[in-house]
Amino acid sequence: MSTQAYDIVKLARGNKRPTGMDYIQNLCADFFELHGDRRYADDGAVVGGIGHFRGIPVTLVAIEKGHNAKERLARTFGAPHPEGYRKALRLMKQAEKFHRPVLCFVDTSGAYCGVGAEERGQGQAIAENLMEMMTLNTPVITVLIGEGGSGGALALSVADRVWMLENAVYSVISPEGCASILWKDAAKADEAAQRLKLTARDALRLGIIEGIVPERELGQSGFYTLLADRLEKELHLLMGEKDLLERRYQRFRAFGRPVASEAE
Repeated sequence: MSTQAYDIVKLARGNKRPTGMDYIQNLCADFFELHGDRRYADDGAVVGGIGHFRGIPVTLVAIEKGHNAKERLARTFGAPHPEGYRKALRLMKQAEKFHRPVLCFVDTSGAYCGVGAEERGQGQAIAENLMEMMTLNTPVITVLIGEGGSGGALALSVADRVWMLENAVYSVISPEGCASILWKDAAKADEAAQRLKLTARDALRLGIIEGIVPERELGQSGFYTLLADRLEKELHLLMGEKDLLERRYQRFRAFGRPVASEAE
């Protein structure tokens, strides 16, 4: 069986890929970071704040993995704790209050699965984000820039537009985890990746995302300029949308509907 999908998984996990903060800093020169969930602590795996994107006041939220060993340990390798998701939701509700669009950049293998995270309500924090983002009365665009793993990624992806980078992935479980459950053999991760339909092309074909961002010159100024052009155009369209919440609701209601050929 082809290992193409698993090759893309490896690219999505690459250590040299730009992280969430790289996107924020290149798209928003005056970014001002805000901290804490007002309940427990500040989670380094989730970065959020405010700034101007091409003259538009925006709220930015990103899952950050870090660039070196020290940063990755401090940010738990981009696996958010519940306080990270609560911080993100706090900032998104603030954005709604002040009529700011929200830009999310997602790159995570999944939410942190330690005992402490479970004790502090990891599942509830993710569920609250899903519920609240569905009725958030301000435009939301999410870009999957690397790994989009399970509920940890979905918690920031209930958006009006979801895009994926060309070599990003979006899946309910990792290929290794899937292979361990189905075949009791993590070595079959390549087959699992193929069957999970986790690539950007798969997600676009299934109607789960609205667009794919090419990775030509990934991390270079030209790449960020093209992404910014696309984001600016989409933001202006969404900011003029009168039935934003209804369209978002219908977007998610459409998931799982059979295509015409299957219905016939």
